[in-house]
Amino acid sequence: MKMKLQSLIKPAFILWISCAFSVATAQSDSYEEKAKRILNATGVKGGLIVHIGCGNGKLTAALRAGDGYLVHGLDRNIKNIKQARTYINSCGCYGEVSVDFFDGQRLPYTNNLVNLVVAEDIGEVPMAEVIRVLRPKGVAYIKRKGRWTKTVKSWPDEIDGWTHYLYDATNNPVADDSE
Repeated sequence: MKMKLQSLIKPAFILWISCAFSVATAQSDSYEEKAKRILNATGVKGGLIVHIGCGNGKLTAALRAGDGYLVHGLDRNIKNIKQARTYINSCGCYGEVSVDFFDGQRLPYTNNLVNLVVAEDIGEVPMAEVIRVLRPKGVAYIKRKGRWTKTVKSWPDEIDGWTHYLYDATNNPVADDSE
Protein backbone atom coordinates (compact mmCIF):
# COMPACT_ATOMS: atom_id res chain seq x y z
CA MET A 1 0.00 0.00 0.00
CA LYS A 2 2.83 2.38 0.93
CA MET A 3 4.59 1.56 -2.34
CA LYS A 4 1.46 2.39 -4.38
CA LEU A 5 1.08 5.72 -2.60
CA GLN A 6 4.72 6.63 -3.24
CA SER A 7 4.39 5.68 -6.91
CA LEU A 8 1.44 8.08 -7.23
CA ILE A 9 3.10 11.02 -5.49
CA LYS A 10 5.70 11.70 -8.19
CA PRO A 11 3.20 11.76 -11.13
CA ALA A 12 0.79 13.89 -9.08
CA PHE A 13 3.57 16.36 -8.30
CA ILE A 14 4.62 16.53 -11.97
CA LEU A 15 0.99 17.08 -12.98
CA TRP A 16 0.63 19.85 -10.41
CA ILE A 17 3.83 21.57 -11.60
CA SER A 18 2.79 21.35 -15.25
CA CYS A 19 -0.64 22.80 -14.46
CA ALA A 20 0.92 25.67 -12.50
CA PHE A 21 3.36 26.31 -15.37
CA SER A 22 0.49 26.24 -17.90
CA VAL A 23 -1.47 28.82 -15.91
CA ALA A 24 1.60 31.07 -15.60
CA THR A 25 2.34 30.71 -19.31
CA ALA A 26 -1.29 31.39 -20.26
CA GLN A 27 -1.31 34.54 -18.14
CA SER A 28 1.95 35.83 -19.60
CA ASP A 29 0.88 34.99 -23.16
CA SER A 30 -2.65 36.37 -22.79
CA TYR A 31 -1.93 39.70 -24.50
CA GLU A 32 0.00 38.03 -27.32
CA GLU A 33 -2.75 35.46 -27.78
CA LYS A 34 -5.42 38.16 -27.72
CA ALA A 35 -3.49 40.15 -30.34
CA LYS A 36 -3.19 37.02 -32.53
CA ARG A 37 -6.92 36.39 -32.24
CA ILE A 38 -7.68 40.03 -33.18
CA LEU A 39 -5.33 39.99 -36.17
CA ASN A 40 -6.63 36.61 -37.35
CA ALA A 41 -10.26 37.70 -36.97
CA THR A 42 -9.70 40.92 -38.90
CA GLY A 43 -7.32 39.60 -41.55
CA VAL A 44 -5.06 42.66 -41.19
CA LYS A 45 -1.52 41.80 -42.29
CA GLY A 46 0.24 45.09 -41.57
CA GLY A 47 0.00 48.86 -41.72
CA LEU A 48 -1.16 51.34 -39.11
CA ILE A 49 -3.11 49.87 -36.19
CA VAL A 50 -4.83 52.18 -33.70
CA HIS A 51 -5.70 50.88 -30.23
CA ILE A 52 -8.29 53.09 -28.55
CA GLY A 53 -8.14 52.85 -24.77
CA CYS A 54 -4.65 51.37 -24.68
CA GLY A 55 -4.53 51.10 -20.88
CA ASN A 56 -1.25 49.56 -19.68
CA GLY A 57 0.07 49.17 -23.25
CA LYS A 58 0.49 45.39 -23.16
CA LEU A 59 -2.11 44.64 -25.84
CA THR A 60 -0.94 47.67 -27.80
CA ALA A 61 2.61 46.30 -27.91
CA ALA A 62 1.38 42.79 -28.73
CA LEU A 63 -0.55 44.09 -31.75
CA ARG A 64 2.79 44.77 -33.46
CA ALA A 65 3.04 41.27 -34.87
CA GLY A 66 5.97 42.02 -37.18
CA ASP A 67 8.01 44.61 -39.04
CA GLY A 68 5.09 45.52 -41.31
CA TYR A 69 3.05 46.90 -38.39
CA LEU A 70 3.03 50.34 -36.81
CA VAL A 71 0.84 50.56 -33.70
CA HIS A 72 -0.47 53.73 -32.06
CA GLY A 73 -2.31 53.54 -28.74
CA LEU A 74 -4.65 56.27 -27.56
CA ASP A 75 -5.97 56.89 -24.07
CA ARG A 76 -7.70 59.66 -22.13
CA ASN A 77 -5.96 58.78 -18.86
CA ILE A 78 -2.49 60.28 -18.35
CA LYS A 79 -1.57 57.57 -15.81
CA ASN A 80 -2.38 54.86 -18.39
CA ILE A 81 -0.23 56.63 -20.96
CA LYS A 82 2.75 56.83 -18.60
CA GLN A 83 2.35 53.18 -17.64
CA ALA A 84 2.01 52.13 -21.30
CA ARG A 85 5.08 54.12 -22.34
CA THR A 86 7.13 52.53 -19.55
CA TYR A 87 6.00 49.06 -20.63
CA ILE A 88 6.63 49.71 -24.33
CA ASN A 89 10.10 51.10 -23.57
CA SER A 90 10.89 48.00 -21.50
CA CYS A 91 9.99 45.85 -24.52
CA GLY A 92 12.35 47.84 -26.74
CA CYS A 93 9.70 48.58 -29.33
CA TYR A 94 8.99 52.27 -28.69
CA GLY A 95 8.82 53.96 -32.06
CA GLU A 96 7.13 51.08 -33.86
CA VAL A 97 4.64 51.19 -30.98
CA SER A 98 3.71 54.48 -29.34
CA VAL A 99 0.92 55.92 -27.21
CA ASP A 100 -0.61 59.37 -26.91
CA PHE A 101 -3.33 61.27 -25.13
CA PHE A 102 -6.51 62.06 -27.06
CA ASP A 103 -9.72 63.89 -26.24
CA GLY A 104 -11.88 60.76 -26.42
CA GLN A 105 -13.94 61.93 -29.37
CA ARG A 106 -11.81 62.92 -32.37
CA LEU A 107 -9.15 60.56 -33.71
CA PRO A 108 -5.91 62.41 -34.59
CA TYR A 109 -5.51 61.02 -38.12
CA THR A 110 -6.20 62.15 -41.64
CA ASN A 111 -8.96 60.51 -43.67
CA ASN A 112 -8.39 57.01 -45.08
CA LEU A 113 -5.11 56.31 -43.25
CA VAL A 114 -5.63 53.52 -40.69
CA ASN A 115 -5.68 49.79 -41.49
CA LEU A 116 -7.19 48.60 -38.19
CA VAL A 117 -8.91 50.25 -35.23
CA VAL A 118 -9.17 48.10 -32.08
CA ALA A 119 -11.25 49.13 -29.05
CA GLU A 120 -12.60 47.17 -26.13
CA ASP A 121 -14.43 50.33 -25.07
CA ILE A 122 -14.89 52.91 -27.81
CA GLY A 123 -16.15 55.45 -25.27
CA GLU A 124 -17.50 58.61 -26.85
CA VAL A 125 -15.81 58.15 -30.23
CA PRO A 126 -18.56 58.13 -32.87
CA MET A 127 -18.48 55.22 -35.31
CA ALA A 128 -18.51 57.75 -38.16
CA GLU A 129 -15.17 59.06 -36.81
CA VAL A 130 -13.72 55.54 -36.82
CA ILE A 131 -14.90 54.99 -40.41
CA ARG A 132 -13.46 58.39 -41.43
CA VAL A 133 -9.89 57.38 -40.47
CA LEU A 134 -10.05 53.84 -41.89
CA ARG A 135 -8.62 53.30 -45.35
CA PRO A 136 -10.91 51.61 -47.89
CA LYS A 137 -11.19 47.93 -46.83
CA GLY A 138 -9.80 48.93 -43.41
CA VAL A 139 -11.27 47.19 -40.38
CA ALA A 140 -12.77 48.39 -37.11
CA TYR A 141 -12.76 45.66 -34.44
CA ILE A 142 -14.80 46.91 -31.51
CA LYS A 143 -16.14 45.13 -28.45
CA ARG A 144 -19.80 45.88 -27.75
CA LYS A 145 -21.87 44.24 -25.03
CA GLY A 146 -19.14 41.66 -24.44
CA ARG A 147 -18.86 40.64 -28.12
CA TRP A 148 -16.36 41.71 -30.74
CA THR A 149 -17.84 43.20 -33.91
CA LYS A 150 -15.96 43.60 -37.17
CA THR A 151 -16.78 46.46 -39.54
CA VAL A 152 -15.02 46.77 -42.90
CA LYS A 153 -14.98 50.13 -44.65
CA SER A 154 -16.36 49.86 -48.15
CA TRP A 155 -14.40 50.64 -51.28
CA PRO A 156 -15.59 54.00 -52.74
CA ASP A 157 -17.33 53.82 -56.12
CA GLU A 158 -15.25 56.73 -57.44
CA ILE A 159 -11.96 54.85 -56.94
CA ASP A 160 -11.10 52.23 -59.55
CA GLY A 161 -9.40 49.00 -58.48
CA TRP A 162 -5.96 48.01 -59.76
CA THR A 163 -5.52 44.32 -60.53
CA HIS A 164 -1.81 44.64 -61.45
CA TYR A 165 1.17 46.79 -60.55
CA LEU A 166 0.45 49.01 -63.58
CA TYR A 167 -3.35 49.04 -63.35
CA ASP A 168 -4.17 45.98 -65.50
CA ALA A 169 -2.63 43.40 -67.82
CA THR A 170 -2.00 46.08 -70.48
CA ASN A 171 0.49 47.80 -68.10
CA ASN A 172 -1.29 51.09 -68.54
CA PRO A 173 -0.55 53.15 -65.39
CA VAL A 174 -3.84 55.09 -65.67
CA ALA A 175 -6.94 54.07 -63.72
CA ASP A 176 -10.56 54.83 -64.46
CA ASP A 177 -11.20 56.84 -61.28
CA SER A 178 -14.27 59.08 -61.55
CA GLU A 179 -12.71 61.96 -59.58
